[in-house]
Amino acid sequence: MFKNSNGSWRTKYSIKGDANVLQLLKLDGPLFLLITIACLLGVFVLFSASNESSEVLIRQLFRISVAFIALLITAQLPTDLIRRLSPWGYFFGLMLLSLVLFLGDIGQGAQRWLDIGIRFQPSEIMKLAVPMMVAWYLHEKKLPPSGKQIFIIFILILIPSILIAKQPDLGTSLLVFISGMLIIFLAGIPFRYISALVLMAIPSSVVLWKLMQDYQRQRVITLLNPDSDPLGAGYNIIQSKIAIGSGGLFGKGWTNGSQVQLEFLPEKSTDFIFAVIGEEFGLLGLLSLLILYTLIITRSLYIASQAPDLYSRLLAGSISLTFFVYVFVNAAMVIGLMPIVGIPLPLISYGGTSMVTLMIGFGILMSISSNRKLLST
Repeated sequence: MFKNSNGSWRTKYSIKGDANVLQLLKLDGPLFLLITIACLLGVFVLFSASNESSEVLIRQLFRISVAFIALLITAQLPTDLIRRLSPWGYFFGLMLLSLVLFLGDIGQGAQRWLDIGIRFQPSEIMKLAVPMMVAWYLHEKKLPPSGKQIFIIFILILIPSILIAKQPDLGTSLLVFISGMLIIFLAGIPFRYISALVLMAIPSSVVLWKLMQDYQRQRVITLLNPDSDPLGAGYNIIQSKIAIGSGGLFGKGWTNGSQVQLEFLPEKSTDFIFAVIGEEFGLLGLLSLLILYTLIITRSLYIASQAPDLYSRLLAGSISLTFFVYVFVNAAMVIGLMPIVGIPLPLISYGGTSMVTLMIGFGILMSISSNRKLLST
């Protein structure tokens, strides 16, 4: 600290200086701050959800560090380069998904992972690769897209979705499908095609039901009446509701959740960490988290609205709305409004590949934001 001419003290580094650092690193200040807060909250909650395991905490901190490095690297990439790499990333992802079917590691009854010294899920890559590919395909096309173009896009989306569903991973398959379809809606799909999609929903759901595994069908049935099998298929939902309900308005306090500490709540570090927050921090804690998510989504959509070109607008819009879908599906799943599909709570749940993928997505948003500012100067 040092004195001003009037004798008052001030810090050496001003707010303007901090803003210059963010600009130099090509980071969007508000979005970066909100993401950092969410990750710190996740570490805080995870410590309790893991029964105060320092080993789990250290692993997650390492993964978050890797994810932030991925964000920083991605933010430095010019948007033009990201666009040119989009088809290569898509076909590389398809190759990895094909390898999973033959060489993938099996865990928890599913064949979803590749182990090349680092164990990861290629399906997570497609959450970004699919919307990038669709945005690349449309970026020089006249909008709204024609019927032929929509058909081609549908095939581009359907191929990876089917490959992921065969692992089986229905939840990720649906999210990849949605992330691509969002591009079509953002591109201004004509109303007649929307009507056709709605009419196709019923026969498509019948086909999807036939393709689902027995345990996946059971999850849908359990959603309608979890008490029909309270110690089996309905156990997860029942325990999750008990945890959230017992938290009340203010919660039981950090590390004091009985459902968590006594191991009644399943997958408490990953898919059901939303219920941990509800039990320990109550309704106010959940509302605070949802407000934080709303701010992240709002800032992301603002960046999308200010994007300088069609590719950037479509991709940024899809990343922003897909993040909303992640939050909505996880929260709805935990409180019993949707079947259990194994979707983690973004930026909060324990995990590596999903965290890195999310951060790369936010890195793309920051690249788009910095590119807009560069063009406007």
